[in-house]
Amino acid sequence: MQRSPTAGSALAAPRKAGLARIQVKGGRERHLKKVGGDACLLRGSDPGGPGLLPPRVLNPSQAFSSCHPGLPPENWEKPKPPLASAEGPAVPSPSPQREKLERFKRMCQLLERVPDTSSSSSDSDSDSDSSGTSLSEDEAPGEARNGRRPARGSSGEKENRGGRRAVRPGSGGPLLSWPLGPAPPPRPPQLERHVVRPPPRSPEPDTLPLAAGSDHPLPRAAWLRVFQHLGPRELCICMRVCRTWSRWCYDKRLWPRMDLSRRKSLTPPMLSGVVRRQPRALDLSWTGVSKKQLMWLLNRLQGLQELVLSGCSWLSVSALGSAPLPALRLLDLRWIEDVKDSQLRELLLPPPDTKPGQTESRGRLQGVAELRLAGLELTDASLRLLLRHAPQLSALDLSHCAHVGDPSVHLLTAPTSPLRETLVHLNLAGCHRLTDHCLPLFRRCPRLRRLDLRSCRQLSPEACARLAAAGPPGPFRCPEEKLLLKDS
Repeated sequence: MQRSPTAGSALAAPRKAGLARIQVKGGRERHLKKVGGDACLLRGSDPGGPGLLPPRVLNPSQAFSSCHPGLPPENWEKPKPPLASAEGPAVPSPSPQREKLERFKRMCQLLERVPDTSSSSSDSDSDSDSSGTSLSEDEAPGEARNGRRPARGSSGEKENRGGRRAVRPGSGGPLLSWPLGPAPPPRPPQLERHVVRPPPRSPEPDTLPLAAGSDHPLPRAAWLRVFQHLGPRELCICMRVCRTWSRWCYDKRLWPRMDLSRRKSLTPPMLSGVVRRQPRALDLSWTGVSKKQLMWLLNRLQGLQELVLSGCSWLSVSALGSAPLPALRLLDLRWIEDVKDSQLRELLLPPPDTKPGQTESRGRLQGVAELRLAGLELTDASLRLLLRHAPQLSALDLSHCAHVGDPSVHLLTAPTSPLRETLVHLNLAGCHRLTDHCLPLFRRCPRLRRLDLRSCRQLSPEACARLAAAGPPGPFRCPEEKLLLKDS
């Protein structure tokens, strides 16, 4: 069977087309191999050898200098853009140097995947050859090194957003524009200014719920009467029984006095527990309480009546100068370190922020009835301030004060002294400057019930016996030597 010429020509056409594709594909592969070989020659390594490095994009000036290391920069010939004609693409010059540069540019374009089809892009490429930098509108500085686009939100994109502005090649503007100063940070959103308070606590239950669903027959008031007979340790155990007992045991009537004495350190849970129980008497003697902790406590214990700070440092006790204590009746400052007239003056004087127009200045210890200052270095100047700013003292402890002598007793019992009519207990034990001449002065205090003169070296037992026999309005009894007591 013979084939027709038309059928033969129809079969030959696809074969020729396939042969043309194979030839084009082979030419493209040879072209890529040639370009890769030139790039490897520029890098100084063998194209197929093991030392092949990843291609690095170089500008034409750097490529030209690498190809001709001995030629000075003045003699470099800048490449001219190829002329585009209507008949076809521009024909490169027969110069071998320019041919190498053109091949290198085509290799760079293939790696960067940037098309070079317009004369404007070739012009911008020639300008970038002289400057050595080239950025497109969507590329970051680190994009030309690896030939990949950065991911959304990458560092390069952030840099372009913050201060750099890339211009499209051929637009005539500068490649980079740097701001004079850093970009201003975004302004934070304005929040509404209002006081945020915690919600009020739910009222305490009046009955104790049982596991069966019913309530215990005893009400809350009866349980509190039972809890009042327990000590602090037993109350802490009861607080672990159930939630209702835990809330009931925080009642301030069960904690009239709290003793934290001789604690090396006070932790925040301890301070929070003290504030929650609101005691009337607080003992912090010989503890390591700081000024900040003491100020935090005193500002939250407005009903505190007794405060014991014996053995603490003045650095922490100085918090009394800035804390209001309206209900304070007893203050114990015995054996505080480094307390002299200046520190006591700071404690006794009224606060400096007294409102203008007040006719009288009220001191911080105006309502204190019992003051214990044993072991402090007090002088007569401090006693004058004490008489002026603590006029309601009924009990005063000046034992073991080395500077207290006969003139001090004269100040306390003078006709102008407010303590002359209010003193009930006076402790002068260990004051070695007292003599027998000051004993008759104590007869000026009609309400005196207890006078302690023990360990006073210059006082004779006979003079103390004569004072006890005569006494103020009634005689004293002496259970111990130089200790005078009077039954009320």
